Amino acid sequence: MKEKFDRDSIHERPLSQRKNKLEIERDAIDPFQYEPILSLQAKADVNAAADEIRAARSRGKPVILAFGAHAIKNGLAPVLIRLMSGAWINHFATNGAGIIHDWEFAYQGKTAEDVRRYVAEGQFGIWEETGFFINLALAIGAWKSMGYGESIGALIAEDCLIIPEDSELMVAIHKGQLKNATEEELEKAAAAADLRALIHHFKLRPGKLAVTHRYKQYSLAYSAFVNNVPFTCHPMFGHDIIYTHPMNRGAVIGRTAELDFLSFVNSVSHLEGGVYLSVGSAVMSPMIFEKSLSMARNVAHSRGSSIENFSIHVVDLAQSNWDWQANGEPPQDNPAYYLRFNKTFSRMGGKMTYTSADNRSWLVALLRTLERV
Repeated sequence: MKEKFDRDSIHERPLSQRKNKLEIERDAIDPFQYEPILSLQAKADVNAAADEIRAARSRGKPVILAFGAHAIKNGLAPVLIRLMSGAWINHFATNGAGIIHDWEFAYQGKTAEDVRRYVAEGQFGIWEETGFFINLALAIGAWKSMGYGESIGALIAEDCLIIPEDSELMVAIHKGQLKNATEEELEKAAAAADLRALIHHFKLRPGKLAVTHRYKQYSLAYSAFVNNVPFTCHPMFGHDIIYTHPMNRGAVIGRTAELDFLSFVNSVSHLEGGVYLSVGSAVMSPMIFEKSLSMARNVAHSRGSSIENFSIHVVDLAQSNWDWQANGEPPQDNPAYYLRFNKTFSRMGGKMTYTSADNRSWLVALLRTLERV
């Protein structure tokens, strides 16, 4: 057996001791005060996206927004929440860091540490509350058959975690041991065993564990949960600071993230006539989209239908003079070929538009355009 690092030997520090770069009450974007800075082409792209979104929603078709963590760090939650409440967007997706920043804003109103400083101190990401509460919320969420984003949304909305009685977990584990156990009972037993191991490891008492979120009005995860709108998380193992904490368990991440991925695929399966927005996500968004679209088309083709007519709007800061829609994929000696997200989305069919813009300006302009009467 290979040797592994012992996370129990790590010394966490309270989150209150961390110096943060961002404060939500100061840095939140007010969509009516913020002045977007966009090129003429970017403004035209916003108008086109708004027209397509209006048309899609009028037909009951989905509009999916996938975004990187900087959308949350840049204080865009109020803009995203307004896009949700106006029913312009009906599925949100982000990576693990996006969820973490959203939770830290909701919990303490601050986020974003000095990576250079804290790596040098051996302290980067090693903060008690973030690792403990998020990982425990995911373990409880997995036990309750909830997805990753939903588990964190519930934690924020309910201001607590309910630790189940050991007898309740043992009943589920016992059912999974029976010869005639169903697949659902087997999965429930595995989730119960994972949660029971954590409860024993950390000597947690059954009952209510209070976790107060004083800034939940700024949380997209909270708003999505209370409004029953899908907000899915698509993490990569080892990428996020919660993996440094001894509360972290891979099986828990896998169970909750798998549910979120299948929820995302379900939304993509209805994308005919809809709109997909990918804002500031160079890796996560294109990677999950191409697999999801292939899965959805596989089933659609078997049923004699198709998913061909949809729009993709990709927004990032990188400059690109290549016309992806008119010219297809550039040759390998062209630098544009190595804009991986554009290369991926250009292969997906539909109509793809790439816009070089700051996510704050583009999303604020989109919201204003959609709300314009």
